[in-house]
Amino acid sequence: MHAKALIMLHKTKGIVLHTLPYNDTYIIINMYTKDFGRVSYMTPSVRGKRAKVARALLLPLSILDMEVEHLNNKDIQRIKEAKSDYPFTQLHCHPVKNAIALFLSEILYRTIQEREFNPSLFDYLCRSIKWLEIADAGIANFHLTFLFQLSFYLGIRPDGKSYKTGCFFDLLNGIFTDHMPEHNHYLNQEESVVFERLLRINYENMAIYSFTGQERTNIIRHIIQYFRLHLSDFPEIKSFAVMQSLFSD
Repeated sequence: MHAKALIMLHKTKGIVLHTLPYNDTYIIINMYTKDFGRVSYMTPSVRGKRAKVARALLLPLSILDMEVEHLNNKDIQRIKEAKSDYPFTQLHCHPVKNAIALFLSEILYRTIQEREFNPSLFDYLCRSIKWLEIADAGIANFHLTFLFQLSFYLGIRPDGKSYKTGCFFDLLNGIFTDHMPEHNHYLNQEESVVFERLLRINYENMAIYSFTGQERTNIIRHIIQYFRLHLSDFPEIKSFAVMQSLFSD
């Protein structure tokens, strides 16, 4: 008779990207973790004291401290215990910040597929989420800043050094060019000026960037188009419509 194999538990941190009911009893939580990369966890859907993960912890971009099972040959892992790593109030209650969190969590759910740990990406995400929580200026530009900087960690950052006055931005090749590309995936000269400006944006200076609602919507659309051209299996972003209505004025 063989002894029952011991289940190894690991402590890690994770960022909630997406939740999905599995059946009447369980839910699947898709997370980006510090130690294991992208992971799907199954947990009982019960509420109250019996719940291993409180529903309040499963809001988009919540950062959790967890004790988990992790077996390399399994597609879905289990959470033993979970608690909040950082107390959020603004992120989940402020209407604009909440909409931004929903949008960015959907972007991350669609873009981050790697099942290997990437400490620099995880640290960037945590730092960014905490910045959104405390930010009181430039919030309307936060998602633009986040996405431009995320492109670096995804290995698809546009080449800003190629910019010259009057250039077109070639979305397909990620560069600025002084002639109109022969394909249809490019920005006109006016749009390219805005795109180049944003390559210098960061959380410290995002408040000084001023855009109309239509300009901001166009920028988001261009970034999503750029991501779709450079990342495989990048579907329609459903929460984009919410962002359009939020920043339409």
